[in-house]
Amino acid sequence: MSRAEKRRSGTQAFQGRGRLLILDKATSNVDTRTEMLLQKAMDKLMRGRTCFAIAHGLSAVVDADRILVINDGQIVETGTHRSLLEQKCFYYRLYTSQYAV
Repeated sequence: MSRAEKRRSGTQAFQGRGRLLILDKATSNVDTRTEMLLQKAMDKLMRGRTCFAIAHGLSAVVDADRILVINDGQIVETGTHRSLLEQKCFYYRLYTSQYAV
């Protein structure tokens, strides 16, 4: 995808067009307050769309219908935030390391 195509698709997403939305580390380099504001805006933007959120910070995915957990290029777990925490496997360790539950 060219830069112009990326810009155009991003603009279309923010204008409410398109059924697919890809968020690639959308909140990775922002402070906590800005992350919360971005998350609110993204929640509205994601409604009614298929959304792929690539994230290292798990706050971006906790409300997802389905989370795919990837480790070393392999899908190691799948489920909702709650079900993945209940399994107490890889996602659980990631989450507790970030949020000290």
